[in-house]
Amino acid sequence: MTEPLLPIRHPEKDLFICDFGEVIPKSDIASMEHPLFTLSTKPDTAIRKYEHNDNTVTIAPSAYGRATIHDKDILIYCISQLMAGINQGNEPSRKIRFKAHDLLVTTNRGIGGTEYKGLRKAFERLSGTRIETNIKTNGQEIIEGFGIIDSYRIVIDDPKTKRMVELEITLSEWLYNSVIGEEVLSINHDYFRLRKPIERRIYEIARKHCGKQKRWHIGIENLHKKVGSSGSLKKFKEAISHLVKHDHLPEYNIYYESGNVLFYYRDYQEKPAIQAPQDNNRPSLKPDTIEKAKRVLGRHFDVYAIEFEWLQWWEQSGKPELQSPDGAFFNFCKARMEKIQSS
Repeated sequence: MTEPLLPIRHPEKDLFICDFGEVIPKSDIASMEHPLFTLSTKPDTAIRKYEHNDNTVTIAPSAYGRATIHDKDILIYCISQLMAGINQGNEPSRKIRFKAHDLLVTTNRGIGGTEYKGLRKAFERLSGTRIETNIKTNGQEIIEGFGIIDSYRIVIDDPKTKRMVELEITLSEWLYNSVIGEEVLSINHDYFRLRKPIERRIYEIARKHCGKQKRWHIGIENLHKKVGSSGSLKKFKEAISHLVKHDHLPEYNIYYESGNVLFYYRDYQEKPAIQAPQDNNRPSLKPDTIEKAKRVLGRHFDVYAIEFEWLQWWEQSGKPELQSPDGAFFNFCKARMEKIQSS
């Protein structure tokens, strides 16, 4: 019987590596919300139009076919590398350069000739797929048409083998704006182990809507629409049943009850009511320190909840005298982020 998850093909490279060290893979939020990529494993040349609330997305493939959800691995790699550079204080650029081998390894693919040839086809689909949208990114509403990537460049070291050694991709302004606006979410490494395109799509919807909440539910018909599957609702229910049976969706348990699909975040922990320890001698922080900590923690974490945890740690450690409470708290925040990213 086929295992529901792909094997880890490169166990010695089990962390997402780019030019800036170990980073968590990230995806833009807009493509997690809207079905921009085809789930078909065959060339999909049909024009698709999706409407949700005030957003309209029209996707027109080229003769090569619409970009697939597996092609999206390339964008995840690029977004992650771009975000890592920004976090290191580097000037961002729409042009991303990287090694083909690194891309294949970090997205859990093989490194044979077939995989290298597949990359070129993926670039053709990504650059050829045109999107017209009014999706809001970085506080703006943009109505325009564009390719998912503007251009690509491949350096081949041996014309006979056609082996790629270096790649350069220019992201579309729309996608670039999303990253610069920090409209991205981290995704689990096991995303790249999901075999079926529909399971990858379901995971990113769960990651976007359930996140780290205890649970989230959605009607089966609405989820079918969000996924963007061209298959019947009956086939979609079978896919959901497969996920329920094997319980292999990264980060989430999934259930199907009375026409609703329920997602439960596996690592959810109830948070205690936030009350600072009552101690007149407890460390106090400068307002600038709180603002600095917010930048380290990002917009997905409550800095005041982290401050509460830090004060609890200080109290449980015997209330040691701190030479620099602000420095101690800042280091606590950095250590907390490193722990989360390594988990």
